[in-house]
Order: sequence, then C-alpha cells, then structure tokens
Amino acid sequence: MKIRSDSFAHGGAIPAEFAMGAPDGFGGNRNPHLAWEDAPEGTRSFALLCIDTDAPTDPSLAGKDGVEIPVAHPRGDFVHWAMADIPADVHGIAAGSASDGVSKGGKASPPGPAGARQGLNDYTGWFAGDDELGGEYFGYDGPYPPSNDLRVHRYFFRVFALDVDRLELATTFTAGQVLRAMQGHVLAEAATWGSYSLHPRAGA
Repeated sequence: MKIRSDSFAHGGAIPAEFAMGAPDGFGGNRNPHLAWEDAPEGTRSFALLCIDTDAPTDPSLAGKDGVEIPVAHPRGDFVHWAMADIPADVHGIAAGSASDGVSKGGKASPPGPAGARQGLNDYTGWFAGDDELGGEYFGYDGPYPPSNDLRVHRYFFRVFALDVDRLELATTFTAGQVLRAMQGHVLAEAATWGSYSLHPRAGA
C-alpha cells in the first residue's frame, strides 16, 4: 500500500497553508491532500493518523523568553489527526476538505468522508484552561511547533487498511484508542511525512 500528498513532498517542508501556526500568527490550518492506493484484498475500512514525533516533553519550555529548546531535548508524540472507519471505497482526502482555518476552541463536528469518525487531537490538552483557545479539538489541526525549538519537527501521516468496517471506539476517542482498537485488524500500513518549523535557525 502507498500514500502520497500533492500538498507537500515526501520528507519535504509542509507549507504554512496546512499549519496551525505561522511566523506571524496563525497559519491556514487546512488539512493537506492525501491519497492512498494498493490496499490489500479484504480491506473493509481505513484509519488515518497524523503524529508529530518531535514534540518537546517539557511543555513549560515552549515559547519561554530567553530559552531555546535544544535539538537533543527529549521528545514525544503530539497527535494532530485521528480518523477511524473511513469506508473502503475512499482512497483520498482533498486539501481543505476536513479543515480550513483555525477554529478557536476546536471543531465540534469536522467534515470528512461520509461514515468516518474523527477523534480528539492533542490541542485539546495543550489549550486546556486557556480562556480563548480551550476546548475539544476534533479532527485535523496542523503543525504549531514552539517558535523557540531548534529541532525541525516531522509530521507522519499514517493510513491503515483494516479487516473490519468499524472499530470499537467510544463516541469521543483519541489516537491511542484507535491504535489499541485496531490491534489484530491491520492488513497493511503506509506512511508519508513532512517537516515544519517556526524557528528561523532550526535545522541549521
């Protein structure tokens, strides 16, 4: 199985159009185009995840005056998108069709392929307690790495072909719950990734 995007090159930079954060404030926060093919026989649905694997493990450092987060700082995952129960006859998602602009407080009912379900992304926890931005963030919300982080962040878009029509998930779910629910049901996986940074010297 293969996955590609017309919005960014595999391993290349993601344009600010598809990011939540930009150098001068918010980015376009549109979901990128994705298309996949060659799913194995017996595929009954797909699941889709987008995960930043380079998130700082000490969030108190993000944006802190006078501090630059070093490349060697320990890293963890930050989920930007979790979608389950994508019908087997769907083989792509158009750019901007599931997210187009920043919704402060999150998108309650993000658009997507008919029949698919979208879970919470990690901005839900990141903005918790913020009077302006706090809320439940469902669906896609794009890259917004700390502007003081010297590491270029990588964003992995992973699609899974599954042998079930529907995963056993609660109405509100996370990417971790998707990963657990599809154990034993994955027929194939494909991934592509792009990079993004808001630090002018990241990767130098």
